[in-house]
Amino acid sequence: MNQVLSADTAMARAIECASYGLGKTFPNPIVGAVITSATGEFISEGYHQGAEHAEVIAIRDAKEIPAGSILYVSLEPCNHHGKTPPCVDAIIESGFKKVVYAISDPNPVAAGGSERLRGAGIEVLSGIGEVQAIHENRAWLTKIEKGRPRITWKIASSMDGKVAAADGSSKWITGELARADVAKIRAQADAIVTSTTTVSADDPLLTSKGLGKNPVRIVMGVTEIKSNSQILGSDAETVLIKSHDFKELISLANDRGFNQLLIESGPKLGTALLRADLIDEIILFQAPTFLGSGKASIGDLGISNISARLDFDITDVEVIGADLKITLVKSAKSTESGR
Repeated sequence: MNQVLSADTAMARAIECASYGLGKTFPNPIVGAVITSATGEFISEGYHQGAEHAEVIAIRDAKEIPAGSILYVSLEPCNHHGKTPPCVDAIIESGFKKVVYAISDPNPVAAGGSERLRGAGIEVLSGIGEVQAIHENRAWLTKIEKGRPRITWKIASSMDGKVAAADGSSKWITGELARADVAKIRAQADAIVTSTTTVSADDPLLTSKGLGKNPVRIVMGVTEIKSNSQILGSDAETVLIKSHDFKELISLANDRGFNQLLIESGPKLGTALLRADLIDEIILFQAPTFLGSGKASIGDLGISNISARLDFDITDVEVIGADLKITLVKSAKSTESGR
């Protein structure tokens, strides 16, 4: 990448690099870093993959760091000695003139990096690329804010909102390209949650299909599942929660440090999570087909009038093959009303 980068472009690349770490960094955030010369020539880049931090990787991969070089990083450099030494130590030792970061670290344990850098005589700027950096790191930021992982429900339905036909058959409502996209989404999650009902009905494998790492699989419910169920295979770790109590799910997720849970189940579990105000995001795949009768994608939410509706904001719409992929995030209006 022999090119001159503007500050905006360098930060955009750092944020893009950060996204490569999704599903690999929990309990830590995703972070990307780019180093340029004082005049913007690209030098190196790196992203956190669960061990060394992004800044350290970018510094290590630089053949040299000329005087006056600038470090762009998607999250404020840490000032905390955890599994690795504080990133600010490596930054100070490398002689950077300026450090630019997108968002401040809200974790009090690791915060304070910017003050430390300024104390060492380094110019520090923040806020460039903030909106995109927040979006990419929304799982970890949700965990910091709410004390639990971000929970995303994936739904595949017909245009009239059915996830199965009247006889219970559901393979396949969406097309091959949409299913491949789901495999990528799985690779970016820390754990997939399903129900014993779904396991008994569909015998899912719930892996990334070779498109990335396989997340932990969590099965909730009191019904026994067959010992030869695919989900009990050696492809990935599987944890059984013999309960319908979401407090046990959240406790397990927090103990493991998960940043993001992906819900892949029938409507009963997803609807219960919605009613419990635990769904932060929905990824809806809609096939251009109609079933009329059949199983609805969402069950009874206890809503009796329009003013009590549960609102989500559409943040992205994409055509994948023949299908629509719609990403929805819980609306601030619903959050403020307590819904």
